[in-house]
Amino acid sequence: MLVTGGSRGIGAATCLMAAKHGYAVAVNYHSNREAADAVVAAIEKDGGKALAIQADVADEQDVVRLFATVDDKLGRITALVNNAGIVDQPAKVADMAAERVARMMSVNVVGPFLCAREAIRRMGTSYGGPGGVIVNVSSAASHAAGSGGANTYIDYGASKGAIDTFTEGLAKEVAPEQIRVSAVRPGVVDTEIHASGGLPDKPEQAKSVIPLGRVGQPEDIAEAILYLSEAQFTTGAFLDVDGGV
Repeated sequence: MLVTGGSRGIGAATCLMAAKHGYAVAVNYHSNREAADAVVAAIEKDGGKALAIQADVADEQDVVRLFATVDDKLGRITALVNNAGIVDQPAKVADMAAERVARMMSVNVVGPFLCAREAIRRMGTSYGGPGGVIVNVSSAASHAAGSGGANTYIDYGASKGAIDTFTEGLAKEVAPEQIRVSAVRPGVVDTEIHASGGLPDKPEQAKSVIPLGRVGQPEDIAEAILYLSEAQFTTGAFLDVDGGV
């Protein structure tokens, strides 16, 4: 299994859980080598197999190198988790620069497209592969329940809406290749992304509107990702993991 953005938060939890499910794990990271190495060390300590690989998923040549490294070091990929994503500081559309929106779409949309392309070329039965699974990490911000990021991150919400459309279409396109494609849509999860997006108190503030009375933990989302990875008759599915919002 290759997990993009696998060094922290949901990605790290997914890597650790995947290893316990028997996967050899490629832990992709953009810049935090120390965090990625810590995930690999934890997996290896429990007897698993893992490898940290640096790559910017928005860079086509980086993505090609990422998958070539997986081929060489771990073997043919059978599961891809498109988890890498970014958010920016809260802003209204009237105040958003083109550069911000372009970077958001490059990482959150172009990146998953490129990674899926490389995965299909390895998993697809017409390419000599055994089939496999792609799980995209979308967001509650992609639809009405998440308010689309209004007044804060409409560009982020739009990028995740694109991932929903991508998931639905790709699931139908590659089903004949025996590749399953589904998505998880997390609600508010206690990770560093809120601080990086200028709202460090968001998890605490969200508790009052979540029916289950708490925010999600990275492991909650990892469980959903692993379920979709192993659900052999499920494709084109969206699993909302948001505490009942």
